[in-house]
Amino acid sequence: MDNNTADLTKGSLTGHLRRLAVPASTGAFFNTMYNVVDTYWAGRLSTDSLAALSINFPMYMLVMALGVGFSGAAAALISNAIGAGREEAARKYLARIITVSIISFFITGIILFFFLEDIFILLNSRGAVLSGAVSYARIIIFGMPVINTAYIFSAALAARGDTKSYRNALIVGFLLNIGLDPLFMYVFNMQEAGVALATVIIQVVTTIYLFSKIIRIGGLRKVKAPDFVPTFQAVREILSQAVPATMNFLTMALGTFVITWFISAFGRNPVAAYGAAVRVEQIALVPSSGLNTALAALVGQNNGAENPDRVRKSFRLSLLAGAGLMIVILPPVLIFGRHLIGLFTETEEVIKIGYNYLLLQGFTFYSYIILFQSNSLLQGLKKPAMIMWMGLYRQIAAPAAVFYLLCFTFGMAERGVWTGLIFINWSAAVMTLLWAAHVLRRSSRY
Repeated sequence: MDNNTADLTKGSLTGHLRRLAVPASTGAFFNTMYNVVDTYWAGRLSTDSLAALSINFPMYMLVMALGVGFSGAAAALISNAIGAGREEAARKYLARIITVSIISFFITGIILFFFLEDIFILLNSRGAVLSGAVSYARIIIFGMPVINTAYIFSAALAARGDTKSYRNALIVGFLLNIGLDPLFMYVFNMQEAGVALATVIIQVVTTIYLFSKIIRIGGLRKVKAPDFVPTFQAVREILSQAVPATMNFLTMALGTFVITWFISAFGRNPVAAYGAAVRVEQIALVPSSGLNTALAALVGQNNGAENPDRVRKSFRLSLLAGAGLMIVILPPVLIFGRHLIGLFTETEEVIKIGYNYLLLQGFTFYSYIILFQSNSLLQGLKKPAMIMWMGLYRQIAAPAAVFYLLCFTFGMAERGVWTGLIFINWSAAVMTLLWAAHVLRRSSRY
């Protein structure tokens, strides 16, 4: 194995999990706080601005979907190749993923750009909320290639056991955002568009830094120009890993559209409350995201090395660690939820609605951990198809039926969405966990 790459096929699993998860969780925390800064400044500008950024949350997820998919492919293919001792193949995978992904980013960005206003109108945006949402989204889409390439580079580094570099980039990005947001929003009077421009500039810096780290550790060593041209077989292999992850994240974005569509029927306050409360929820889930990154790398390398016992133990250890995190993190988030939401808005009705959301979502906390850990296992095993199908169930099919029934038939208004999420997320978590266990048993190696 390359000297610059951590060997996750040997040594203490607990040590590896901690060494990978802690930096990844720290980075995820600052990434979440980055979004909190955006929400904070938008809330200080006006409730309309807060609603504009909340409406943009699903749009931003749409922009990220391809990046998440290709980063999942990079993590799975590179880590498995490294585990199998195929270092040259690992480098070529990264080169070809860069080419295929950038082409995909440009095509998708062009399509989204021309339908922006129609999408936001569909979400019941009008007036200042509509204009703010469109101005923000146009700049984000323009920066789509560089934003998503950063995810791919971070996944390539994580597959080699380096989660510290992305952590460092996210910390610096958070600090820069504290100054750039008010600079562009107020000094240059760009309002919501200023938040987007700050994001694109910071992502350019992040991408350059991560690329320099990849070059430094030899992640593209001896890779020549022809290696960036993907063969048909390479494209098929890349897409077989990227498409399920992309579709899962895409359904998450569409699912957020579904949630936003239902709650927007009850006014702008529920929409603003949802946007603020989701930020708080993301903070609570930050440590588990580090476990996801760590587990994917552990499973990938050990699967490539045909080491089934370490795969099983890694999964169990990660689920146990997630339960411990829930016990520590969830109580203070629920206790101080009103105060946390109050950081984003002074409107009492918005705070009340958002806190009701947080209280009910406390029942779903561990379901997210089970679901995402199972997805990381399947991605690391290069068996990601179920991720896509479960995403369609959890984000589209089940919400369309359950939310309509609770919101309108039973007259629960936005509380119908909050309540429906408990059943939907737990049912999805249990089904995905059972499927992951089935994949482990069915495989000839396991």
